[in-house]
Amino acid sequence: MRERNGRGDGYKWIALSNTTLGVLMATINSSIVLISMPAIFRGIAIDPLQPQNVSYLLWLLMGYMVVTAVLVVSFGRIGDMVGRVRMYNLGFAVFTVGSILLSLVFWTGPAAALTLIGLRVVQGIGGALLMANSAAILTDAFPVRQRGMALGINSVAAIAGSFLGLLVGGLLSTLDWHLVFLVSVPIGIFGTLWAYFRLREIGVVKRARIDWWGNLTFGLGLVAILVGITYGIQPYGGHPTGWTDPFVLAAVLGGLAVLGLFAFIETRVPDPMFRLGLFRVRAFTAGNLAALLAAIGRGGLMFMLIIWLQGIWLPLHGYSYESTPLWSAIYMLPMTIGFLIAGPVSGWLSDRLGARPFATGGMAAAAVTFGLMMLLPANFHYGVFALLLLANGLAMGLFSAPNTAGIMNAVPAGERGVASGMWATFQNAGMNLSIGLFFSLMIAGLASTLPTTMFQGLTAQDVPAAAARTIAGLPPVGSLFAAFLGYNPMQSLLGPILPSLPADKAAYLTGKTFFPHLIAGPFMTGMHITFAFAMVMMIVAAFASWTRGKHYVHEDAPAAGAPGEPRPHGAGAAGLRPAGPDAPDQPPRSRL
Repeated sequence: MRERNGRGDGYKWIALSNTTLGVLMATINSSIVLISMPAIFRGIAIDPLQPQNVSYLLWLLMGYMVVTAVLVVSFGRIGDMVGRVRMYNLGFAVFTVGSILLSLVFWTGPAAALTLIGLRVVQGIGGALLMANSAAILTDAFPVRQRGMALGINSVAAIAGSFLGLLVGGLLSTLDWHLVFLVSVPIGIFGTLWAYFRLREIGVVKRARIDWWGNLTFGLGLVAILVGITYGIQPYGGHPTGWTDPFVLAAVLGGLAVLGLFAFIETRVPDPMFRLGLFRVRAFTAGNLAALLAAIGRGGLMFMLIIWLQGIWLPLHGYSYESTPLWSAIYMLPMTIGFLIAGPVSGWLSDRLGARPFATGGMAAAAVTFGLMMLLPANFHYGVFALLLLANGLAMGLFSAPNTAGIMNAVPAGERGVASGMWATFQNAGMNLSIGLFFSLMIAGLASTLPTTMFQGLTAQDVPAAAARTIAGLPPVGSLFAAFLGYNPMQSLLGPILPSLPADKAAYLTGKTFFPHLIAGPFMTGMHITFAFAMVMMIVAAFASWTRGKHYVHEDAPAAGAPGEPRPHGAGAAGLRPAGPDAPDQPPRSRL
């Protein structure tokens, strides 16, 4: 059986299964290193908590996401020009090669850390190729009445992959950290061959010139901003964060200036990489704005929840610090389950009722869950915590699939690659921005109360006042990273002093409960700030989603006017067909 537009009925399921596998692999690898950091740094014999090694920690963590955020638009645009399937296939191959090389790093020291960072960049290039073109391939393969379901499964796989990466990384890193990268190799080889032999170009390929100046200014501007955010997390001088560092300020402000130049260039070149004209389509603009705000609101929160579990809750419940990375991934599974349930269902329903009620409702529900999380104590009851995680996952899944389908349905067939890349850029840039913002907010909260709490807690256990004052004066980012990595920092901070303390005091200070109790109060102060920030982001995203208007689908067939230009909104606009039996590819128009 073949669709009226030439799409094979069986081919769309091949496209869905392959692109879902590719996106799942790419997003799992965006978080698999996060949970495996302690094992990786032990394996290459580097202490990530030493000041001179913090940059290795940050770039191994964020380098992959920075590269992906910068390249997805360019790769999506090139996919429109040379073929989306061709670019997607290349992504599978590049990602697989990067995974193989990462698993072969058996040396140690700074050279090993730099090699891992460089090869993660290679993986990021492959991931960008996959993510930039997967949504466009699906939009080409599926008729309008099924796109929400297909893009829902794909987008939920992308979001769920970041959580599954925590679990996979936690399990494999306990055996051998090389397995964290090696696990992608057989999947990558299988996916590369499967994509090469079974996927085919059925979308509109538009031959055009590459926008070199646009690519250059966009890449430089976004890299500068993301680098500035990355170093803004680190302490500078006597400040707990680096936002007063001239380098950070120059990077962020200079990056914004270069992006302004990029926007000017895109209005002047004949074949721009970033189709600013697409923002005249309200459904496209509102959907991407909501996606950006949602990514900012939820991206860094995953890190905060991991720190909460690893640094406070799990040790208080008897778990060793070495085992907390794995158990934190297990205890966060309810959120993943929520994504997996709500995403496909909301995508299927949005095909019939439109994206607005589900995307808006999802963001409103997420705001409520963040508000309720503010009521939790540091040592919460897990049943309540699990229910809130499940509700948050359901809310995010309710939003993600319809919002993605609404964005992709709003653009012409020849612009789907660049539209997919633009959507992925907003997602990835929002995640990177979120990590910087959440860490900065948390560090600000810790800096206001942790030094006093630390000093009082240490002196109460007979630690000399001078030593306690020195330890309490250290930047709070050290304690935050220690909790994030599953380390107990008291052992290293008190090392020279421990032999002079009574045995029972020394054992208590380096045990499972002292550091969690010490950091719990200051941490919850910072956590309430981040929850409030996330809640505000969700509320604004809900408003942005509601402004998308009624169910809007850009017709694939040529219409009057300039080819490839966005059509106007509203019933009867060019490019929209009336719903009914004579328009099988057009879902019923919502009355919302």
